[in-house]
Amino acid sequence: MPRYEIHGHAIISDNDCITDADGRMPDVLRNEADWQRFQAELDRAALVVLGRGGHAAHPNARHRPRMIVSSQADGVEERADGWWWNPGMASLGEALRKAAPEGGLIAVPGGRRVNDLFLSLGFDAFHLSRKRGVKLPGGVPVFTRAWAMGSAERLLASHGLHPTDPVVLDEAEHVSVTVWVR
Repeated sequence: MPRYEIHGHAIISDNDCITDADGRMPDVLRNEADWQRFQAELDRAALVVLGRGGHAAHPNARHRPRMIVSSQADGVEERADGWWWNPGMASLGEALRKAAPEGGLIAVPGGRRVNDLFLSLGFDAFHLSRKRGVKLPGGVPVFTRAWAMGSAERLLASHGLHPTDPVVLDEAEHVSVTVWVR
């Protein structure tokens, strides 16, 4: 039986947002040190899982194995641009056995709906980078319930995840990452 380890990834603002009010990640939230760490994590993954919007916005230039979460899929389908999975028609286990039959690290860079889905299914770890000093008024939170819980960290804790020590990635830009683990 293959073993899977599911890791979420996000960089967020002070107000827990991953995008601005237009649904785009603004330059003010981007950070080179975080980007390099994130890309290295994706390179280690047996499969990268993201939503249809993220898939459309970010072409798979590195040709990583990819699974797109979409209600427009018929269960689990292999298409030219990756595996497509409709969680309403097939279980996560079924999708992973087809898309990553050998098991391994599953990287989940989101967006919000995909983060919500995997939060309910159970992350093994969530790599939460935060860029201090940045607020995105009207932005999209990393998780739908982040604001209701008071913060993304409180929401992760309420789902049984525990923080490791934060690591400063870029002191000048006030960027750190905390990996929340089960």
